[in-house]
Formats: sequence, C-alpha cells, structure tokens
Amino acid sequence: MSDTLNQPTSFSAIDFLRTKSLANVVQAEIERMIIDGEFQPNERVNENALSQRLGVSRGPIREACSALAAMGLIEIIPNRGFFIRALSSDESQDLSEARAGIFGCMAMMLAERVTVAQIAILRALLARMDEIVALGEVHTYYPVNLEFHKQIASMAGNNRLGSIYQSFVRELHIQRYRALSSPDVLHISNAEHREIVDAVEARDPVRALIAGRAHILNGIVRAKKAQQAGEATAQAKAAPRRTRRTAAAMEETAAGTPADAATKPRARRGGLSKTD
Repeated sequence: MSDTLNQPTSFSAIDFLRTKSLANVVQAEIERMIIDGEFQPNERVNENALSQRLGVSRGPIREACSALAAMGLIEIIPNRGFFIRALSSDESQDLSEARAGIFGCMAMMLAERVTVAQIAILRALLARMDEIVALGEVHTYYPVNLEFHKQIASMAGNNRLGSIYQSFVRELHIQRYRALSSPDVLHISNAEHREIVDAVEARDPVRALIAGRAHILNGIVRAKKAQQAGEATAQAKAAPRRTRRTAAAMEETAAGTPADAATKPRARRGGLSKTD
C-alpha cells in the first residue's frame, strides 16, 4: 500500500530530473548556435523552428532560453519572446576591459604557483592551435582557444575570480568569435598565447599580468576591426542595388514616365476616365 502511494512522487522526481537534464542539453546547443553565429544579435528565437530542429517540446527550449537570459546571452522582451542580446559598444568595451584586468590577474597568480604538469597542458594546447592556424580554420580554433583561457582561469586557483571571468566570457562570446573571424589573425592570437605561457613558465608574475591583459585588449581591437569590415562588406553589397534603383529613377525622370505610371489610373476628364 505504502509503495503504491509513493510511486507518483518517485516518477514525478524522475520526470523532473529528465526535464532538467534535457533543458541543460538544449541550453548547451542554443549557446553553441549563438557562438557559431547561427543566431545574430537582436534576432528573435523561433521556438517552433527550434522545437522541430532539436526534436523537443517548447518547454525545455523556454527553460533553456530563460537560463541563457540569466547569463546575459538572451534578452526577454515581454509579449514578444526571446531575442539574442546585442551589446552596445559601451557595454562591450566595459566588459572587455574588465575581462582583461581579471585575466591578467589570473595569469599573474598562475605564474606564482604553476606546476610542470600545468605547463605541459598549456604547451599542448598551444601546439594544437598552431596546427589549426596552419589550416586557417576559425571554427576549429575557437573552441581550443576557449579551452586555453579556461585552463588558465582554473589553474589560477581562485574560484571567485574564475566565476566572474566566465560570466564575462559568456556575454562576450559573439564579440570574441568575431575577433577571430579572419584566418589572418589566428597566428597573432596564438603568438600572444605563447607569450603568456612563456611568462608563466618563467615564474614572472608582472610579465604574465602584462601579457594576459594585453592579449584581451588586443582582442578588443581585432573585434572592432572585424565589425567594421563586416559593415563595409554589407554596405558594398547593398550599393549595387541602390545604384540600379537610382539609375532607373533617373531614366524615368528623363523619359517623363515614372515606373509606376502603368499601375496608376489615368487622369479623369470631366469626372470620367475613358474606361468608366
């Protein structure tokens, strides 16, 4: 009897865990899509399309989007839905500068306590990124780059700093990916990584601080250049369409026959047109 009474509670708990687990998986996938550029800033999250694509109901998607909103990646607009958050230039600058200071601090702390085994891990990541740089594959480089930064944050040994740093990382994913959007800058990025590791291995805290902070600040500059290049490309693509419209308008003006004249009713004479 008691077993029968306990069954609904037991199944309810299992269902709850399954739902939470599924929402976590969905959250990770949506975050990946944002990082990879499948979602653009200010774009509305289409819950129905995501539901069909991921093969889940809308419940886990909404739960995942709410969690991503708490992380700063998604914005909730009442009565409209979930939208990919777009940082203003000032917000992005402030976050990036704060991240630069914290990362430099963590690199400094690591230089004071680093072990031989930790150096080996960082060197292996450098080698892997060198291989990817030779291929020029930004989408492959980026996850390894994230792991490199994550390792330094973890090895520094300060959980509070690491937590703050990761919160900044989440909000700046799109800007960071954009900073590496050109294969031409990958070798520059990894050269800066190598300088950080060299400073850490030399047990030189000041040098590590400077190298770590400079790397993030340089990334800000790269992100801005990439954004400007993207905007210039978009304008260049739009220019031919504007030119064609302008040329057509000039031809119509010269001929005295606007393009939409054929679609307009003829002027009435005496209150009636010829077709009345």
